[in-house]
Amino acid sequence: MENKLSLYNSLTNKKEVFKPIEDGKVGIYVCGPTVYSSSHMGHARSAIVFDVIVKFLRNIGYEVTYVKNFTDIDDKIISKAVEFNVDSKEIAEKYKQEYIKDMKDLGCIEPDFQPCVSDNIDGIINLILSIIDRGFAYEANGDVYFNISKFENYGKLSNQSIDSMLTNHRIEFNPNKKNDLDFALWKKVKDNEPSWDSPWGKGRPGWHIECSVMSCNHLGSNFDIHGGGRDLIFPHHENEIAQSESINEGNFANYWLHNGLININQEKMSKSIGNIINIRDALERWDFNLIRIFFLSHHYRTPVDLSEGRLMEIERSIKKIIKRIRTNSPNKNNIKKFNTLWKEAMLDDFNTAKAFGIFFKCVNDGEINLDNIDEIKEFENVMGINGWMNLLAIKEESKGDEIIREIIDKRNLARKEKNWKLADELRDKAEKLGFILVDKKDSTTWEPKDR
Repeated sequence: MENKLSLYNSLTNKKEVFKPIEDGKVGIYVCGPTVYSSSHMGHARSAIVFDVIVKFLRNIGYEVTYVKNFTDIDDKIISKAVEFNVDSKEIAEKYKQEYIKDMKDLGCIEPDFQPCVSDNIDGIINLILSIIDRGFAYEANGDVYFNISKFENYGKLSNQSIDSMLTNHRIEFNPNKKNDLDFALWKKVKDNEPSWDSPWGKGRPGWHIECSVMSCNHLGSNFDIHGGGRDLIFPHHENEIAQSESINEGNFANYWLHNGLININQEKMSKSIGNIINIRDALERWDFNLIRIFFLSHHYRTPVDLSEGRLMEIERSIKKIIKRIRTNSPNKNNIKKFNTLWKEAMLDDFNTAKAFGIFFKCVNDGEINLDNIDEIKEFENVMGINGWMNLLAIKEESKGDEIIREIIDKRNLARKEKNWKLADELRDKAEKLGFILVDKKDSTTWEPKDR
């Protein structure tokens, strides 16, 4: 192909020119959710990142096969089922359908294949048998473990030694294991758990084995791109490589792409902290275009800090851009420059942040207007933004304005009660959200910080 795409390969820790296995075609597998609860904004970021990657690959002419799985057999699903006294299938199906709807509401295309673990048990058992036959796994009291000491390159993705893995990660002691880092391919059945017959007795698959089977089913034993969040590099993706390459020569996947994680108000998103934001809650508050533009205004490999204030900044910026597009004078001379520049940015490791920066600059420089609607549509289609120019129709009394008015009301009360410390804190809070408070004799008004 004429377009030379470079991408950062986590396997080699460097940027490489992309060379597909089959000219003009790309196979991509992305680890999907474990469906035991509502999907959160971490899931949203990963989904949006790989949605845009697939859309851009298709835009530049590749025939893409896009696979994303559902983990519908897992300890967390089983625990949730026990908690609510229902079948684990019911829990998995509920949150699977919720995730599918969330993805649609975020403007993501459906993958070509969305396999579930429960539909691939026979393939999982057959793969485990092959791994045992090759001497890389062993059975112990009904469980089956992968023997990491037999796999010479264990740690090549996470770039860790065995000693550092043991030191830096929490490893549960298990007397059935030959090595502390050995991981389960098959788990012996316990009470009140779903199970299947196997050569080792009733049980269920371990976590890592599923992706090796499902990716191979749809893309073959060697495919182009494997994606997921950075948190999956170790142990999940490391273990996928070990079990897959133990029975096949060459790379399991040629390129590994990992999106950065998100913080909420400068704190790591974590259930223990209690700062998880569900996708559906976010969509009730914010237009999906704003969420997409927020994530895509960062390079996919960088961490992002999600906050109310940042989304409000994005909303204000977008409204200004919409006004400029509508008021710019007709000028077709520079639109080719825009087309060239944003695609060059995307060809350089899918740099959406730079692509959006080019778009905003070209609009502000008067080089894009409504006469360029076809070129704008091409950019929109790749970025997955649809109807974003309708955001200008949002009334001034928007949800963002409601927040600042609530701050003003609290501050007016604090001033009335002569609680100057609280009044100052509320002023600072408003400023962090991007607003300047203007005190008058009988009232307080506000204006955007960048006005």
